[in-house]
Amino acid sequence: MTEMPTAAPTVPAPGAAHTRGTHSENAAAAAAAMTARLPQRPEEDSPRKVSQADILRTIGETGYRFVRHDQTIYAVAVDGGPVARPIRSKGGGVGTGSLRQCLIREFVLSTGRTPSQAALADALASLEAMAMDTASQEVHLRVAPDPEDANTTWLDLGHTDGTSVCIEPGRWSVLAPHSGEGPLWRRSRLLREMPIPEHPPGGWQHGLELLRTILPMSNESWPMAVAWLLAALRPRMPRPVAYLTGESGTGKSTGGRMMLRVVDGIDAHLRSVPKTEDDLAVTTAAGWCLALDNLSGIPGWLSDFLCRVVTGDAMMKRELYSDDDVTVVLYQRPVLLTGIDLGALNGDLADRMLPIELYPIPGRQRRTERKLWDAYAEAHPLILGGLLDLAALVWQKMPEADAHLDERPRMADFSEMLWALDQVTGWSTLATYSGAQEALIDDVIDGDELATAVLQWALSHEQPWTWEGPAARLMSILTPPPRAEDWPRTPAVLSGRLQRAAPALRRRGVDVQKMPRTKTGRPLRISTEPTS
Repeated sequence: MTEMPTAAPTVPAPGAAHTRGTHSENAAAAAAAMTARLPQRPEEDSPRKVSQADILRTIGETGYRFVRHDQTIYAVAVDGGPVARPIRSKGGGVGTGSLRQCLIREFVLSTGRTPSQAALADALASLEAMAMDTASQEVHLRVAPDPEDANTTWLDLGHTDGTSVCIEPGRWSVLAPHSGEGPLWRRSRLLREMPIPEHPPGGWQHGLELLRTILPMSNESWPMAVAWLLAALRPRMPRPVAYLTGESGTGKSTGGRMMLRVVDGIDAHLRSVPKTEDDLAVTTAAGWCLALDNLSGIPGWLSDFLCRVVTGDAMMKRELYSDDDVTVVLYQRPVLLTGIDLGALNGDLADRMLPIELYPIPGRQRRTERKLWDAYAEAHPLILGGLLDLAALVWQKMPEADAHLDERPRMADFSEMLWALDQVTGWSTLATYSGAQEALIDDVIDGDELATAVLQWALSHEQPWTWEGPAARLMSILTPPPRAEDWPRTPAVLSGRLQRAAPALRRRGVDVQKMPRTKTGRPLRISTEPTS
């Protein structure tokens, strides 16, 4: 049964706003109210005048507790939800605000006056200094593991009171825990509010069918889309990159937004590719899902970046206005791409891809944008509830996967989740995913002129067959195709390119290895002999 305890109201700052009287009378009355909470020096005969900075500091000390995470200090309201506020920035999304904004608000409500910038700076500096030795506590964005149960996960719905979904094996519930209970959430400006999920009357099948009636998808691809959505609810798990593909008019961008908004809020948007990796890293760390729209190719830097996003990475940048300190940006995110043709894929990225094919929408089934999104918004609580119903059942089955899987693809954690999903639904998502990986290997080789030439040359000999020699000799043996634009120009480049293509070639029966270095160099070994 869904539980929705009422969040405790934020404790108002003491004092009352004055609307009449002189400025000095107002300030004196406000200061007197605030000094009741300040310790007095016993040797003083009369109360000293309390500065604005001391009043602001007292509000912070009495109304908030402080935690450290990744060398950053956050403030958490003592009588509020489990939401961590940054100290100085303009605050996160969905009305969270920063500590600075909260101090200004409570000062104005208490005194009827606006604090000076100098007083704010002094108070915040004091609070930061006092919080240096505070306890360390992990702060999460959107999805978090349970602090005590590894099989339980949490989903932040982005509400101001910290309302979250606790997904346990076999059940889920909606909670608004007080500060100190459950995970601690941070809110970025990219975070969007999500609806309160509802249990579909027909179980998870009914909830997800509401999405499928809006989202046109092939029978093979639909379970893959559900699997990606489930993986987006799992913290700290490498997930494949969902790639929505199809001919023009199949609704790739709309379908991508629908999948994204199930787990990232109704206002979440697809993005275009930024010009630099630094810009992309910052926006990736600030949101939960990374969704890039209408790609027509993947340059090398973007391919490498997406591989790191899947497995988790950190970017270090020099801190602004500092010559000797750095800022660390951490990210491991669900990734979704849309496009008609991504072109040649890097082998590392292909091992992390999850292709999802959309089929053309007949003209009689097309709806206007307004009607489509109205229907989606109305069904969103039930769609999310159906996904959570299925997630609870899959979470319950996942601990058994290790004993039943003899082989795993590169995304081993994801394959265990697929096995559990198949046990619950009767689908064959694990086999479909493995088959899609094999098809992508052909795309990798076809998109690499050198890999294609080596594969054809090796398989043209009587099997089994082995060749050894330096890269320079191999360059003289292989014939580049006509108008080859990407053919290696030097032996060193050829050797490096073969190393990157080696996993794909090995899965097509051609093993490429670098041999131990000799006095004359480091030879290559190309063989079609079966490997043990």
